[in-house]
Amino acid sequence: MNEKRNIQLHFRLTQSEIELMKTKMEKVGILNQSAYLRKMALNGYCVHLDLQDIKELVSVLRICSNNLNQYAKRANQTGSIYEADIKDLQDRLEQIWQMSKEVLVKLSNL
Repeated sequence: MNEKRNIQLHFRLTQSEIELMKTKMEKVGILNQSAYLRKMALNGYCVHLDLQDIKELVSVLRICSNNLNQYAKRANQTGSIYEADIKDLQDRLEQIWQMSKEVLVKLSNL
């Protein structure tokens, strides 16, 4: 939007309302009060996604992928793979599935 914002709106808040608004701004990660009020006025809500679960899921995926590459390398070198390695990979894949389900449940509740 390249339009110049030249219309001002003014309204009053109590001290407790301004504190509540600042708390909500912090929760969604918006520092600019005008941006927050504009977002709320135009869209009715602000959403801040906590992506920590996704970061953990990506970390487990990286570990699993790295382990799989190591197992494939060992299998190519020796012609065999250890049962414990396969079990470890299965456990990590189960962990990924569980974390994925939890993330999807949280997202569906938004």
